[in-house]
Amino acid sequence: MKAYDIRIYPDPVLTLKSEKVEKFDDELREIIDSMRLTLQISGGVGLAAPQIGISKCIAIIVRDEQQYILINPELIESSGNVTSEEGCLSFPEIFAQVTRPNCVKIKTNCINGEVKFFEVDGYIARAFLHEMDHLEGKLFIDHISPLKRGVIRKKMKKRASNEKNE
Repeated sequence: MKAYDIRIYPDPVLTLKSEKVEKFDDELREIIDSMRLTLQISGGVGLAAPQIGISKCIAIIVRDEQQYILINPELIESSGNVTSEEGCLSFPEIFAQVTRPNCVKIKTNCINGEVKFFEVDGYIARAFLHEMDHLEGKLFIDHISPLKRGVIRKKMKKRASNEKNE
């Protein structure tokens, strides 16, 4: 098991739609174990496979010692809206107010391929939707105004340029 480097915007893998997981095998388990380790090291709440350069529909969320593994997740129902501050491991030190549904029902596969449903609300619902967006090639900044999104993109591209020149 190894920890991965987290891909930082504007890495193009972050805007690609992920492929569905077809094989529920040891390779999948290894990816998930490495994602767990990477998430633990990063101190984040959630991590999607594209954030480590793997374009597969896999995400992991850990909150208060509760762990959720989402493989090929689908949004079944949502209700209520709440606006709250959101950040992302792929956008270090960047935060924005994002409106998302407050309650969601998700259909997903477990690590062995079985279908499972989660009904969650509040912060965990936000985390589920944030990570599911990554699997579709969407970013949390896609939920904010074009002006604010442009400012963040410019800041992140400048950061990437500075890192490349170091």
